[in-house]
Amino acid sequence: MKLFDTLKNIWKIEELKTRILTTLGLILVYRLGTEVVLPGIDPSGLAALKEQTSSGVLGLLDMFSGGAFSNASIFALGIMPYISASIVVQLLGIAVPYFQRMQREGESGRRKINQITRYLTIIILILQGSAYLTNLHAQIRPEFFLINGTLFTIYSVIILAAGSMFVLWLGEKITDKGIGNGVSIIIMIGIIARLPFAFFAELSARVSQQGGGLVAFLIEIILLFFVFCGTILLVQGTRKVPVQYAKRIVGNKQYGGVRQYIPLKINAAGVMPIIFAQAIMLLPISFVNYAASDSMSAFAAAFSNFTGFWYNATFFLLIVAFTYFYTAITVNPMQMAEDMKKNGGFIPGVKPGRKTMEFLDTIMSRITLPGSIFLGIVAILPAFATIAGVNNQFSQFYGGTSLLILVGVVLDTLQQIESHLLMRHYDGLMKTGRIKGKTPGGPAAY
Repeated sequence: MKLFDTLKNIWKIEELKTRILTTLGLILVYRLGTEVVLPGIDPSGLAALKEQTSSGVLGLLDMFSGGAFSNASIFALGIMPYISASIVVQLLGIAVPYFQRMQREGESGRRKINQITRYLTIIILILQGSAYLTNLHAQIRPEFFLINGTLFTIYSVIILAAGSMFVLWLGEKITDKGIGNGVSIIIMIGIIARLPFAFFAELSARVSQQGGGLVAFLIEIILLFFVFCGTILLVQGTRKVPVQYAKRIVGNKQYGGVRQYIPLKINAAGVMPIIFAQAIMLLPISFVNYAASDSMSAFAAAFSNFTGFWYNATFFLLIVAFTYFYTAITVNPMQMAEDMKKNGGFIPGVKPGRKTMEFLDTIMSRITLPGSIFLGIVAILPAFATIAGVNNQFSQFYGGTSLLILVGVVLDTLQQIESHLLMRHYDGLMKTGRIKGKTPGGPAAY
C-alpha cells in the first residue's frame, strides 16, 4: 500500500525522521506539563473550574491551552498572550515610524522586534496571571488552597508567566529542530486533545436522548464532513493568472515562449486572521474577574457571550480585516511585477511594470473579499451549531477557530514532509497533485 511505502520512505530519510521524533518528544513534554497543577492547590477541588470552562468563551480559552486552563496547570495561560503581544507589535509596525524602521533593518531589526514582543508578552502574562488567580479564588473553596496569601499570588504569577514562556520556547524548538511551525502545532495539539472528549460527550447526549437521537448525531457528522471539505477548499483554493514569457535565445538554448500561471490563493493569509481575531476576542475576558458575571461591565458581559450577536459580529469583522491585512503582507504585487519584467514575462493584455502591479493588486482584492467573508462565516458557525442544540464542546469543531487551525496547520505540516520526500526523489504523500499549504515566503501561523 502507498501509505506504508510512504512511511518507509519517511523513515529512510534520517533528517526527516529526527525532526518528526523531536517534534513528538517536545509535544509530549507540553502535554505532560498541562497536567502539572500549580503548587499549593489541591487538584480535587477543581470541579467548579472545570464546569466554568466547559462552555462559552472560557471553553475556547481552555481548548487553546489543551485543557491546562481548567487544570490550573503551570501552562494555564498557554500561548495566547504571546500572540496578543505579536498583534500589538505588528500593528505598531504600521503606525509607528520607529517600528517601521526596524522592519526594514533585516535580521537585526527582526531580532529587536522579537525582543520587544517578548517583553510585552511578559507584561500581558503578569496581568492575565493576576486575573487568573482572582478567578481561581472565586471558583475554588478556601480549604483546597494549601498555601494562601500574598506569597501564593506572587509565586503563582511567576510560575504562570514562566510556564507560558516555556511553551513559547517549546514552539520555537519545534520550528527549528522539528517539523512544521511550532506555535501553530502547539495550538493544534491543544485542540486535538479536546476532540475525543467533545465527540463522546455529544454521542452520549444523543444516545440518551429519546426519539431519533442517533439519527440526529449522524446528521451532525455528515454536516461536519461538508464543513470540513469546504474548509479544505477555502485553504487550498487558488485563482490562476496567466503569464506569457517572451522567447529568448541564449547560446544554443531557447528560453521562454511559453505560458505559465501565477496561482494567487483565495486565502493567502492562512490561519493567521483566525488566530489573531480570536486572541483579541479573548482579551476582555482575560482582564476582568470572570467568576461572577453580574459584576462585569456591560461591555465585558456582551463579549463573553459566545453565541451573542455582538461577539460574533465583531469576530466576523475582525477576521475580514485581518485577512486583508495579512494578505497585504504575504502577497507583494510590486515585487511580483518586477520579477516578471526582469524575466521577460507579462500578463496578456496588461502592460509590464506599474500596470501589472495594479492589475495583480486588483485581482487579489477581488478574490480576498469572498475568501475573507467565507472565512468569517466558517469561524462563527459554532455559535449557530450551539443554538441548534449541539453540545458546547463539540460545536467548536463545526468550523470556527478550531477546525480552521486544524486544517491549516495539518496541511502546512504535510507540505513540509512532502517537500522533504520530493527533494530526495521519493514519491509525495499523494499519488496525484500536491499538498498546498501556506504561500511560500508568507507569514507562518506563529
